[in-house]
Amino acid sequence: MKAPYIICHMMTTVNGKILGANWGADAKTYSGIYEKCHNTFKSEAWMCGRATMEKDFADEQPVLIGSNIPVVREAFIGDKTASSFAIAVDGKGKLGWKSNQIGGDHIIEILTEDVSDACLHYLQRKDISYIFAGKTDIDLASALQQLVKLFPVKTIMLEGGGYLNGSMLNEGLVDELSILVLPIADITPNTITAFELSDHLPKKETAVLTVKDVRQLQNDVLWLTYRVSRK
Repeated sequence: MKAPYIICHMMTTVNGKILGANWGADAKTYSGIYEKCHNTFKSEAWMCGRATMEKDFADEQPVLIGSNIPVVREAFIGDKTASSFAIAVDGKGKLGWKSNQIGGDHIIEILTEDVSDACLHYLQRKDISYIFAGKTDIDLASALQQLVKLFPVKTIMLEGGGYLNGSMLNEGLVDELSILVLPIADITPNTITAFELSDHLPKKETAVLTVKDVRQLQNDVLWLTYRVSRK
């Protein structure tokens, strides 16, 4: 089955760190540059992991109401008219939302089958779409195939966190990298880089990249883009 084209778009220090709380007064400027570059790509959706969504976008605790009504583990489409999407990889269904969209982009949750019925009732009440990809762990390849099949999605901007990026790259699911390298060297210990892999996942062949473009932007930011060969 056809998979969507995946562009991983990230902002990092020169040593690959992300999520810097101590990047100084220029952090807001860098974020503006990041968004401007993001908007040059034509995509129908953007995707983040649970931790990134929880930090930057999720806006309430999910209100889970006990129910004796079981929910069949099949995809639910909350808005059949939506044309742009925010995709949350949230295997255990921990995120909470005030509405079914972020900035006009309809929310799609990627879940595992062992999520609770109460969570599914909650998402349905909110008209938030969801799909199932894996019984206990997320099957990223299956998730991408379902997104193409069920929604008008051809290109997805993958935007963190580091473990989601690393898992996608490790599985050969990334087609292009767009990296904004900031003029910062962050030596904060135990901070996440743009690409991480959990210890329990087997490391596959290292991705080899081909340079597509290199640009110097304002504030000494470098914009590097690469092509990645699918495995």
